[in-house]
Amino acid sequence: MSAQPLVLGIETSCDETAIGIVRGRTLLANVIASSVDEHARFGGVVPEIASRAHLEAMLPMLDQALLQAKVSLKDLDAVSVTAGPGLVGALLVGVASASGLALGLGKPLYGVNHLAAHVSVDLLTHANAIEPTIALLVSGGHSSLLQVDDITSSVVKLGESMDDAAGEAFDKIARVMGLGFPGGPAIDRESNNGNSTAIDFPRGLTQSQDWRERPFDFSFSGLKTAVARYLEATPDYVRADVAASFQEAIVDVLLQKALLACKKSGIDSLVIAGGVAANSRLRHVAQERCDGAKIRLRIPAPALCTDNGAMVAALGSLMAAAGRPASTIGIDADSSLSVTCVSVA
Repeated sequence: MSAQPLVLGIETSCDETAIGIVRGRTLLANVIASSVDEHARFGGVVPEIASRAHLEAMLPMLDQALLQAKVSLKDLDAVSVTAGPGLVGALLVGVASASGLALGLGKPLYGVNHLAAHVSVDLLTHANAIEPTIALLVSGGHSSLLQVDDITSSVVKLGESMDDAAGEAFDKIARVMGLGFPGGPAIDRESNNGNSTAIDFPRGLTQSQDWRERPFDFSFSGLKTAVARYLEATPDYVRADVAASFQEAIVDVLLQKALLACKKSGIDSLVIAGGVAANSRLRHVAQERCDGAKIRLRIPAPALCTDNGAMVAALGSLMAAAGRPASTIGIDADSSLSVTCVSVA
């Protein structure tokens, strides 16, 4: 296969039907149909609604991506798809579609890990390779610290969410504050007018014993409870100050642990990926702290942080170029696929 394989990627792990096309590390197309408005009145993603939305959007998104990339299906070298983790019904739509495409075209299929794909998308905006690196992955359902020695084959989990992920905490607090869904962008906007030091909210798993026993794990349930209790006890609270202080607590914990992972591993590179990586405060503070610690920081463009097909195509392209084994046509979707399993063979 060419060193610059043309790969189509399909992402349907949650509420976006996304298709990307890359040639090697060059992005040719990235189209997304979101069903977020259909979930907003429920305050969160409804799996059945998401699955039906994927079915309706798949073919229109496929046609749009091919048109944007100015290629045809017969030009493809491989098809890549998110095999997990995610909502099982939503994943099945993508996996079945990708399997059908690969079978019909006679092309290899790569069923890849959604979380590893979030890290891989960085390669579409930066020329140099990222390995080895520490990766801070922060999204709606996952907060993880990873050591990535080879994104196509060697990902080691250093720590993860013990309860709510950062993105979940954003959604829940935004709902309590009446800021709507999804919560991350809403709190980010509200925080722009607030004082991040107005309220000293707790930093989970940062006591001395935590640093000894769980240095790289995350817990945001206590923070979420503390904010909810503050809102109940303070009827005249300043919403912008609460949003900014809450956001600061999350950013502080994420970066404390990420920089410690760099220090302990001796790796002077940090990639921040996932939907929460689009948060403006996280990006700003991360740059400040990494500059101070002489750590090379890489964060994908905001549009590539949230779920998208480009990241799936990017990882598929890297797998193909590295000669990794393709997946079997008709692979299963795995809603709890471990991040250490980069692809499903």
